[in-house]
Amino acid sequence: MFMSQTWTQSASAADILKAAEAAARAIPPAFPLEGTVAVNSLLGQAGEDMAKAAARLGRVAGVTLTQDRAAYARQIAEGKILATDLQAALDASASPLKPDNLDTLRAVLARQPAAPMALPTVADLALRESGIDWPAVIARSFGLWAAGHFDRGQAFWTPTPGLGAYASWRAWATNDMTPEIAGLRGFCSHVAAAPDTADRAILRATTALGLAGEGAETALHRLLMDLGGWSQHARWLLWQAELSGTTDATLTDMLAIRLIWEEAILAQFPEVTEAWLATVAAHAEPIAPTQDQVIDTILQTAAEHAYQRQLISLLGAPKRPEKRPAVQAAFCIDVRSEVFRRAFEAQTPDIQTIGFAGFFGLPLSHKSRGSDIEQAHLPVLLAPTMHSTSQADEKTEQAVRIGARARRAWGRFRQAAVSSFAFVEAAGPLYGWKLVKDAFGLGAAGLKPEPAPQIVGGLTAAQKSNIAAAVLRAMSLTKGHARLVLLLGHGAHVTNNPHASAYQCGACGGQTGEVSARILAALLNDPDTRAGLLEQGIELPEDTLFIAGLHDTVTDTVTLHADAEHGAHGPDIAQAMGWLKAAGSMARAERALRLPGATSESLARRAVNWAEVRPEWGLAGCASFIAAPRSVTAGADLGGRTFLHTYDWKQDKGFSTLELILTAPVVVASWINLQYYCSAVAPDTFGGGNKLIHNVVGGIGVVQGNGGTLRPGLPWQTIHDGEQLMHEPLRLTVMIEAPKAAILDVLDRHAEVRALFDNTWLHLFAIEDGKVTGRYLPGLAWADEMKADRAA
Repeated sequence: MFMSQTWTQSASAADILKAAEAAARAIPPAFPLEGTVAVNSLLGQAGEDMAKAAARLGRVAGVTLTQDRAAYARQIAEGKILATDLQAALDASASPLKPDNLDTLRAVLARQPAAPMALPTVADLALRESGIDWPAVIARSFGLWAAGHFDRGQAFWTPTPGLGAYASWRAWATNDMTPEIAGLRGFCSHVAAAPDTADRAILRATTALGLAGEGAETALHRLLMDLGGWSQHARWLLWQAELSGTTDATLTDMLAIRLIWEEAILAQFPEVTEAWLATVAAHAEPIAPTQDQVIDTILQTAAEHAYQRQLISLLGAPKRPEKRPAVQAAFCIDVRSEVFRRAFEAQTPDIQTIGFAGFFGLPLSHKSRGSDIEQAHLPVLLAPTMHSTSQADEKTEQAVRIGARARRAWGRFRQAAVSSFAFVEAAGPLYGWKLVKDAFGLGAAGLKPEPAPQIVGGLTAAQKSNIAAAVLRAMSLTKGHARLVLLLGHGAHVTNNPHASAYQCGACGGQTGEVSARILAALLNDPDTRAGLLEQGIELPEDTLFIAGLHDTVTDTVTLHADAEHGAHGPDIAQAMGWLKAAGSMARAERALRLPGATSESLARRAVNWAEVRPEWGLAGCASFIAAPRSVTAGADLGGRTFLHTYDWKQDKGFSTLELILTAPVVVASWINLQYYCSAVAPDTFGGGNKLIHNVVGGIGVVQGNGGTLRPGLPWQTIHDGEQLMHEPLRLTVMIEAPKAAILDVLDRHAEVRALFDNTWLHLFAIEDGKVTGRYLPGLAWADEMKADRAA
């Protein structure tokens, strides 16, 4: 506080708290390990284009948002990026800093600009002055408290149960001597004397630090970025609260905590005042990209043009099937399904596949056998309105719960501080065979099915038909049904993997798609549903049977669940299972070529190998989203890089399904794509680090080694094979077969979705009769893509 009178700037409390709110909104949420879903790491920057976002994140985190120029130069030399791609990207840039011509752009390829440096915190400046690594001290001290406070069942105790984050930390910090031992004298007393609310602490600290005006927002954003995954976990708490109509103050509490550290360090090291004044002034400067950031954005756009050019060449004119298919199979739009769908269709022309979000349109939360926890099985953008359970009668359920409690108690006994060493001495030999079996991957591969799920409380006949009609229309599956329709969710069998839920269905909130598929199949087989569908103009043939199944994306095996009587459909099911088995063999052969050390025969062993860091590639490589009839992409090898959503606009009266696609699946796909993108180009900030040294913290996330900052995002082994990136960082290309005016109408009514396209975080193309005819331009306009192709 002794410094506060030296500052010339001033700001109202309202302005400071507004800046704090803006800084908090600039942080993306990070979901806990139990239900990891991909999140757009640049969610808070969606209102800016890439060059400006690069300038902002360069200031607050030292982040570069594109690849090294050598990567673009290599693609140009290999003929992957053509001169036409470079020129198109150059023409698309509206920046006055862009190169004058193509030759000037090519000339800068040999020069790699220096990586941006984040503006320093007070802790950084004190490190330079004192030689004491204050950022590391803060990370370790804060991390120790946060691991206990936010624990989700891993720890045996939490230091201050029932308190909010700010109050909890103050109770901890007034007794934590670590900062004082490191040299920060009187820190415990400083914390004890801090204001009793986070807002007041923020106001006091920003006054002491001279943060005001235009510079406050990025300075506060810088401090939240300094907390890494912990601030992203707090942002998730706010996300969840707002989804249920409430709010959460944890992120504000964290900002107050971090500011108290800055305040104390500045008081301890007044000699950094001049450097800190310069930093505050730098924060007050307008955020504007450098010429290098503009050039790098142009090169990134050129790489995306190159991919789009190749993708467009694979699309074909629609071919309508002339006869009833023997089998229809609805898969999740997940890019991993593209490989299996192609292999399945290759078995016979009598197979038709469909792409739809893997929660199958059911806004479910589900309670599994023996559990009191309801897990959301739907996209994180939505809140559940239906509830299901796999729980049995009271007697069976009680037995399951007793067994579960016994296993939990046994596990806690094995891990407890007092008993863990004695446990190894006494019981270790009994685990000999299990250790051998796990070490050699001798366990059985495959996902264990749930007991048949049911809707809690049931549904009325009208509810059944309304839900079914909405889902069938969204799937463009209102006519032409086969005798056998498979509804195939997906999941992944992995072993000893903290990020296991990240391999599951993102549309199901990090769970498998089994529950959703089985409930929908039961619903569509229900006589009440079918009677009601007739009244809504949808007639399901009497001989059409819906069967749910689960596609294991690690082993490419499909398990079918015949929850209903199948009677005369026995031969159809047997035939379909034969085709599925053959398709799995083809898909494994294709995928094994990309996995280090894999063969098609070894994929099942990777699922049970507790030392396997790459059981599969997940969604690595994702680069495009196509919503169109399957005939537009049928037969095209899209390389497992495309989200495929079946959509027939001619069946979409009022374009409600088009609106749903653009505002839900497209947004979820963009989250996935941009998380992979950021984990590839900025792994130190947005990546999950090295799997080999991960330790799980609180069931929330992982740290590297024995403490420090929580790591969000994707582990390095998820996107890199040890020699090269296996995820090519490209912003998502979206292609939709629908009238251009209808697409623009949806964007005009959804400003947040439109911003993604206007700021080119997504590219958008219109398809007509199987051919791309328009490229979206910012400002609700189209460029004639056919004309551009002819000119090229």
